Amino acid sequence: MPSFSVFGADHEAIMEFGVAYTGGPGRPRRPRMIRALAGAAILAVPLGVVPSIAHAAPRPARVHDVQGAAHVSPLKGAAVVRVPGVVTAVTGTGFWMQDPKPDRRPATSEGIFVFTRSRPSVTPGDAVQVDGRVSEFRPGGADSGGLTRTEIGSTKVAVTGRTTVPSPVLLGPKGVRPPSSVVKSGHGDVERGGAFDPGRNGLDFFEALEGMQVRLEDAVAVGPTRFGELPVLPAGGAGVGNRTGRGGILQRDGDANPERIVLDDTLAPLPNLNVGDRLPGDSVGVVDYALGHFKVLPTVTPRHTAGGLPREATRPQRPGEIAIATIGLGELSPNTPRERFRAVADDIVKGLASPDLVAVDGLQDNSGRADDGTVAADQTVAELITAISAAGGPAYEWRSVEPRDNADGGDKGSNPRVGFLFRTDRGLTFVDRPAQTGTLPDEPPAEKSDPAVTAVRAVAQGRTAGLSRSPGRIAPRDSVWAGTRKPLAGEVTWQGERIIVVAGEWYPSTADDDPLFGRNQPPEQPTRWRRDAQAKVVAGFVRSVQKVDRNANVVVAGRLNDTPESLPVQALAQTGLTDLPAGLPPRDRYTAVTQGNAQALDHIMLSRSLKGRGHEFDIVHRSAEFADRPGEHDPTIVRIDLAGEDAPRTPGSKPAR
Repeated sequence: MPSFSVFGADHEAIMEFGVAYTGGPGRPRRPRMIRALAGAAILAVPLGVVPSIAHAAPRPARVHDVQGAAHVSPLKGAAVVRVPGVVTAVTGTGFWMQDPKPDRRPATSEGIFVFTRSRPSVTPGDAVQVDGRVSEFRPGGADSGGLTRTEIGSTKVAVTGRTTVPSPVLLGPKGVRPPSSVVKSGHGDVERGGAFDPGRNGLDFFEALEGMQVRLEDAVAVGPTRFGELPVLPAGGAGVGNRTGRGGILQRDGDANPERIVLDDTLAPLPNLNVGDRLPGDSVGVVDYALGHFKVLPTVTPRHTAGGLPREATRPQRPGEIAIATIGLGELSPNTPRERFRAVADDIVKGLASPDLVAVDGLQDNSGRADDGTVAADQTVAELITAISAAGGPAYEWRSVEPRDNADGGDKGSNPRVGFLFRTDRGLTFVDRPAQTGTLPDEPPAEKSDPAVTAVRAVAQGRTAGLSRSPGRIAPRDSVWAGTRKPLAGEVTWQGERIIVVAGEWYPSTADDDPLFGRNQPPEQPTRWRRDAQAKVVAGFVRSVQKVDRNANVVVAGRLNDTPESLPVQALAQTGLTDLPAGLPPRDRYTAVTQGNAQALDHIMLSRSLKGRGHEFDIVHRSAEFADRPGEHDPTIVRIDLAGEDAPRTPGSKPAR
């Protein structure tokens, strides 16, 4: 039988297939697919070997001996010989194999990845014996917080014949089911020991299947295909709770939904699916781990059928109602394809029924990601407003404060910002007010001409509160905004009634947190404390407005990147603001879908003076569930009856479609 050898194979000489995450501070890490590029930068490093094992004589072993009932192999660093297996899948730097004679311990995996450096000359169904050294490879690097993958760095692979590939393990109600809520019980680093319980812990469940073939029957998508990944539930989601009203699955504190199975396109392309789309029949692949999540890598592109999920649209505002909305532009710039401008315009005109005021995030400067010193965004704004008009919308205007170059977080060079789109044909007027000289004695004179670093203050305007400048930034020099966009306050009047609106985009939840399926359990979430600090700064500004007029009309709107029950959102609620998403039924309380987990991360909050008026809030599901939209967030909208002609509606009620 043929054989081949690879000597000195290690991950420090080659980048294995995987996903690299890029992006500046303050932005979610953005996936960029990479494939087996020799000589590329290292994304992961093997764990150190144990000297006593590393220098021991090579020993015969089977796959389950190498895997062990733990997250780290008991043979880590050991040289092993004649490890038998059947090849199940092949990639550019190695192959997966599975032991045809499993032991009787469900906690030990019978599959493993064999790292060969270059593409091996084996095919599925080859019976092989492998010599090599056991290692733990950590995709994403030593500081990623993710788990390692147990593998054998081969020094020799001998093909001994052809045989039947072992049957895949069926996942789902008719086979073995992942735990439904617990990722990992206990606290600490799971790689340093502790109880290993695949029946109770989702992290251990998938570790016990690492490298093995699994099968899913009639899977349903609970998130859209993004960056080559597709989150699904087997058996059409049978027996799974916490579902959204449109077919997704809700993430809650303490329940990260370990029953989700993430398909990955490493071995075969995946179709672009939306929430509710189906994969009829069998989807077969191997279990792998990469960058914070266990994944199933299908060996063949699965069949699929459309579920027909519609994009939602809200009703138009009535006379006397002011409509205030939020929307993320997905980092829009003149370099963005025209169809993306058309999609955003469609969301504003058809989905949101052309609101009076829109709090916007994710608008880039005129050169996009080119780090060329450009800060102005007038060309981006002009293209967006033109697209809105072409979609049948009204004439919108734009207000924002230009940031200093590379001082506001996000991809370097793009200078993303928050701002306001508004229309003036229904009674809204944006108050344009430069700094009022002489009213702010403690403001550094040198900064009066630079609104990017000058703080807006609450001041008396007639019998209520207004702003010292409009638009103006809230505490832009405060360190809590390092690496993120600074929040923007704007003063508007609606048919003569004054309203202060704050648009914000807080520190993203994916920036520095441990992954849900990482080595530290429960995951550490330092970004939540950063958002808590940001919330307290905004809350302080709201209180300053209330100090001028306790009945002032205040709206806080935007991508706050945390849930209604979180400390950051509650910190704002303590000022008397009401968080409108919290009033929706749970099945509709989500604005973002991340790897299949649906959460409410975008908010509109109203002061008591506005909450007491008739109002109607809606999350308009148009983006987060659809593969053709780069953004993961849905727009939101509130209509407030300031005419006083209608009886107050139930807060949080969702209008008919």
